Amino acid sequence: MNLLSRINTVLGPISAEELGLVAIHEHIGYGMPGSELDTKWWKTPEERYEETVPKLRKFHENGGGTFVDATGICNGRDIDYYKSLSRKTGVHIVACTGFVGGDTALPHFARASVDYLARHFIHEITVGIGDTGSKAGVIKVGVSRGGRMTELDKRIYRAAARAAVATGVPILTHLAIDARPAIDIFNEEGLPLDRVLFGHVDDGVNAESTPDTWIIEQGGRLGFDTFGYETELPDPPFWARPRKDRMEHFLRFVQGGHADKVLASADANCSPLGWPGVKGHTVNYIFEVLIPDLRANGVDEATINKIFVENAADFLSIRN
Repeated sequence: MNLLSRINTVLGPISAEELGLVAIHEHIGYGMPGSELDTKWWKTPEERYEETVPKLRKFHENGGGTFVDATGICNGRDIDYYKSLSRKTGVHIVACTGFVGGDTALPHFARASVDYLARHFIHEITVGIGDTGSKAGVIKVGVSRGGRMTELDKRIYRAAARAAVATGVPILTHLAIDARPAIDIFNEEGLPLDRVLFGHVDDGVNAESTPDTWIIEQGGRLGFDTFGYETELPDPPFWARPRKDRMEHFLRFVQGGHADKVLASADANCSPLGWPGVKGHTVNYIFEVLIPDLRANGVDEATINKIFVENAADFLSIRN
């Protein structure tokens, strides 16, 4: 195997050529800390499995190769469960270390130093997550509620940058708002910005205040990863956006000379934890709606392959 193209999955390292089409920002099951104790939405392992396996099987049948689970520490990450799902469905699953945002970090981590957090991330990438033997393939960071990075967010971002430099794995962000302090931190830590995917640049709440063009100019990548959360839904979530608006936003970059800097996904939950999720929205929106929409808007097969296969492989490949 070419070590320069190695990617960590929950069942072990694979080469970039084995990834296939990648859903770059998804969730097997995401919930806030403590959601597993909620009597209204709690699900048995059997119920979650029954709900999730058909979605992943369909993803595989549609041509999907790899599912990147962007569920951070404290939000329902379950590596042994992921391993079982991967074996059952044939889908490569990439797990992450890190946090969706400082406001989802439980007190043990919220009080931790940058050095401790960096060492923890590095351990999960190079040794393994808990006693599962599985290594994280990406680092998750995020901006807490309120739209501005908190001091805890900044500590997590700095720790993530140090871990990314030390291990060669990339960083995926939750939201791309308040990007300037994030990029300052990455630059200070010597992390090339093409190792960062600034996520949710397309969501209906923050798109207008996200400096997407500036991020591209600095060398970062853009994640258009809330496809399918549309105002046209019968009961749209608060971050929904008109389908046409999101597509036009995406096409400005795809057709404007930046197709090599964008990735796309649906940010769907296979089996949400502690909340009902958005009915009918799954990772398979990528195949059922998004890719047909791209074709209808004149995006050719080579560009579609670049977005979902080539860009994803380049981003996920460990560089060290």
